[in-house]
Amino acid sequence: MPADAPQPANPEPQVVAAVDLGSNSFHMIVAQVDDGHMRITDRLKEMVRLGAGLRADKTLDPEVETRAIACLERFGQRLRSLPPGTVRAVGTNTLRQINPECGFVERAEAALGHPVDVIAGREEARLIYLGVAHGLAAGAERRLVVDIGGGSTEIIIGMGFSPRLRESLHMGCVSMSQRYFEDGRITARAMEKATLAGALEVRPVRELFRQSRWQTAVGTSGTIRAIAAVVRAEGWCDDGISAAALSRLREALVARGRVAALDFKGLSEERRPVFAGGVAVLCAIFETLGIEHLQVCDYALREGLIYEMAGRDQHEDVRERTVTTLSRQFQIDQTHAQRVRASALDLLRQLVTAWSLQDPTHQLMLGWAARLHEIGLLVAHSQYQKHGAYLLRNADLPGFTRREQAVLAALVLGHRRKFPTQEIQSLPESLRESTEWLCLILRLAVLMRRARSDERKPCPEIEAGERTLVLRFPDGWLEAHPLNRLELEQEAERLANAGFSLRFE
Repeated sequence: MPADAPQPANPEPQVVAAVDLGSNSFHMIVAQVDDGHMRITDRLKEMVRLGAGLRADKTLDPEVETRAIACLERFGQRLRSLPPGTVRAVGTNTLRQINPECGFVERAEAALGHPVDVIAGREEARLIYLGVAHGLAAGAERRLVVDIGGGSTEIIIGMGFSPRLRESLHMGCVSMSQRYFEDGRITARAMEKATLAGALEVRPVRELFRQSRWQTAVGTSGTIRAIAAVVRAEGWCDDGISAAALSRLREALVARGRVAALDFKGLSEERRPVFAGGVAVLCAIFETLGIEHLQVCDYALREGLIYEMAGRDQHEDVRERTVTTLSRQFQIDQTHAQRVRASALDLLRQLVTAWSLQDPTHQLMLGWAARLHEIGLLVAHSQYQKHGAYLLRNADLPGFTRREQAVLAALVLGHRRKFPTQEIQSLPESLRESTEWLCLILRLAVLMRRARSDERKPCPEIEAGERTLVLRFPDGWLEAHPLNRLELEQEAERLANAGFSLRFE
């Protein structure tokens, strides 16, 4: 529907789903989104303990993988009726560590029936904050948000719906429990060592977060909710988690002495094996950041994913803001970038059907790559496409998944000189063909705008085959522009080396 077309008076609520493949548990929520408001209609959760199955060679223990895939198959049965684009599934700390060559993500996608995006730690933090911000009453105070997962802990400072500081720390309830309480014993010495290890992890960002002058602290995640439930049941704190209540809980864990003896009211059987590690992490966060009281929120990553999807549907895509910020920070010639983008989209419109590029994501990725194709120039002019690809592949880009960053990097790397066959082949199989086509389009758009002038050059008519392109220019145009003809001849040679045929007339 065109942007200026009249909108339906009472559109039907959109049904969307979010799946969180965490290091400790897998979660799924299904929700109806109506005018930006979310109503959750279904929840599923299973303790998979993915992090506990991560081996030294960064592959998964077969028993744990079988459990994970079976869980996703059950989730997939619930999500089977939802169309593509309405389900967002993300993997966090453990999936960030798994060797991609072992193929687990591909098997997970087949079981779920929808793509699985592995997100960076700071992107996870951003989405967590988005969920928490929607779960709390609106306020102008500066908030500290803490989320303890199975393998990582995210800490965020934000105001309203905007995160200002985001960090992902390499510690969680599973990893801490495995390291310090693996034998099932909870000693004062083990608890002290675990807490000190957590404090050491926070130390590099401690002063940054302390000096941010946050006013309220908010905790989310299963670990924090479980701790709040226990201290409330024990009568130590009626609202959230106080520093005094957390200290009493730590002493009580040591007094019990063993994981098997943790019989607190409010503590579930499935949470018990990783509870001591979670308490140690939270103690470290309290002590290093000076928290006296932690409010507890039920919303977190999954709800953030839902609101992110709702925002994109309403044209509030944070990725657009990220690209705009990068363009400014890296001093990109935005006038030229927009010319390249316009030419690329003109070419795309002619190739949508021939190359099956109907997915709206294709247009977005091509447009962003066009706007960022010269991002590497600030590093060095020589081989700047390589510098740009490195930046886009490795930077923290709010809103973008690692997979999307890999595609952007491949497009920017391949916009000139050698076609990036190797980089495209390293992408998931489902993305390779479309990325090849988008890269070809971007190369031609850059070529057409190489003179960097305002002169409106003709957009050629295109005849496309599986790996062939024929460009037809107005009569006499190529003869009147010999430099353009020479550039096209050189491009045809480069593409021939990559298995493509480019002809022009």
